[in-house]
Amino acid sequence: MAKYRKKPVEIESVQWLGEANCEEVFKFLGIKHLEDEMSHDEIYIHTLEGIMTAQHGDWIIKGVQGEFYPCNPDIFLLTYEEVIE
Repeated sequence: MAKYRKKPVEIESVQWLGEANCEEVFKFLGIKHLEDEMSHDEIYIHTLEGIMTAQHGDWIIKGVQGEFYPCNPDIFLLTYEEVIE
């Protein structure tokens, strides 16, 4: 069996903090109708696999094909590191 390593790739991401950064996240996602995309501390994200829910504290990632998807903060911190330029 062969082993594979994930290719290094830079992504864009923002952490969902509920109403504290609602405008920033919605601008990142290109969402205009706030009431259709959020409920309490959840936000609904249209992904390639369908609609997924991001919970408060989850990271929202823009993938290599311009797609968006949520990521649990623990997984995010294990998988990504900040790019310092």
